[in-house]
Amino acid sequence: MPAERWVCLDVGETLIDETRIWSAWADELRIPRLSFMAGFGIAAARGGDHHQVFGLFGIDDEPLRATSVEAAYGGFQPADLYPDVTRAIERLRANGHRVSIIANQPAIRTAQLRAIGVDADVIAMSEEIGASKPNPKFFAAALELMGSPPPGSVAYVGDRVDNDVLPSIAAGLRAVWIRRGPYGLFGALPDGVRPALTIYSLDELVERIDEAWED
Repeated sequence: MPAERWVCLDVGETLIDETRIWSAWADELRIPRLSFMAGFGIAAARGGDHHQVFGLFGIDDEPLRATSVEAAYGGFQPADLYPDVTRAIERLRANGHRVSIIANQPAIRTAQLRAIGVDADVIAMSEEIGASKPNPKFFAAALELMGSPPPGSVAYVGDRVDNDVLPSIAAGLRAVWIRRGPYGLFGALPDGVRPALTIYSLDELVERIDEAWED
């Protein structure tokens, strides 16, 4: 294996089960949790994002409510981690891969991840690097943080087709689609688009990661 193969991980629904944060949003908006969660399935099936979920319920002031929701949420907690996260990162690194975590998240999530025991060679959030997916600048900044490896030596793992699979392919990275969470389960690939690897857990990623570099 080449010395510099990177596995770059998304956060939401890749490392973190977002049930609790979206439950906090449902409570803030006084929408029954099950109904609010159903909105994610609808938006994902339509190829939309979480902003469209708010639109389904006629909510147009979510930025004004973010502080209140964050206070109720309290940041990432150990129970929010999917159970395969820690062991998968440990096994990837033990097998010689370098691991980064770079995602669309507020800057405070970097410290929160480290506080709950998530370790990687690089951890950075979009707010810190000044660009968000699917903007190509996000992936350019991510590569720079990793020491500017060749894009083809980096596997980017994420759950969303629009934010993860398509733009990482466009950036020359090896796209790994993890099919969990509403966007992973209900999302659909455009005709002719094929990720380097499709998985359903990070345990599966560890077992199959070398396939991402098979031509």
